[in-house]
Amino acid sequence: MTKPAGSSFKGWLYGSGVMVLCVWVLLPIGLIGLGAFGGRPAVYQWPKTLMPASLSLDQLAVFLKIEGVWNAALNSVLAASMTMIMALLLGAPAGYALARFSFPGATLFRLMILLTRAFPLAILALPLTVLFIRAGLYDTAFGVSLVHTALALPFAAMITASLFAGIPRELEEAAWVFGCTRWQAFVKVVLPLALPGMAAAAIFAFVISWNEVFAASVLTVQQRTLTAYLLTVLSESPLHYRFAGGFILIVPSVVFIFAVRRYLFALWGVTSR
Repeated sequence: MTKPAGSSFKGWLYGSGVMVLCVWVLLPIGLIGLGAFGGRPAVYQWPKTLMPASLSLDQLAVFLKIEGVWNAALNSVLAASMTMIMALLLGAPAGYALARFSFPGATLFRLMILLTRAFPLAILALPLTVLFIRAGLYDTAFGVSLVHTALALPFAAMITASLFAGIPRELEEAAWVFGCTRWQAFVKVVLPLALPGMAAAAIFAFVISWNEVFAASVLTVQQRTLTAYLLTVLSESPLHYRFAGGFILIVPSVVFIFAVRRYLFALWGVTSR
């Protein structure tokens, strides 16, 4: 039995879209990996090859020996972790309220949440710097995480709002009938179902914080995050060392995504072991 022509075209279009997306994501990572492990010859080689002529860890070793890199990496991990926690702690209740309660101006409130991303961070740099100096938060990982939380919070709120809206209210009502309080029903019924979506929100928050460079550069001097530190240290370095630094920046995000991949697969209805 032959398949309809429309079905074949949709399958071809879907496969082409997936292939383009994979190339869009993996090609830059592949080029960075070539420069990081292939050294100077691989950076300037043309046409590019899938594998460099000689693999070497010298660039990564030199990069990791730069003074202050490990401290900057620790600051990035601390800022990203705090951003992830605060974005979920603030965004999940906001998302639950948007999904479960009807109130005047709910649509406008959703729009205002998204509009917070429309303000350029540069216009807030000077006021934030003065405020953080007065509050004792300047040049601290916690101060950077507060700004990053403001950047990640709209995504966390909207993702969790869509997630909670997809969980039937009847499940909570059934838990109330069996004696659970609203909080117990949320923890025992809603939260387990919401974990995959919250994992996605956590990934967004972590990656936003890990990759952000402007606020981290303005609000820190000694305790810089890795992105801000690399912007200063590697600005005049050879290209292959910059590629090594870029590769180091990519690794934690990829590792974190793999660590929570089973929750993402569950969100898409795919089982993973």
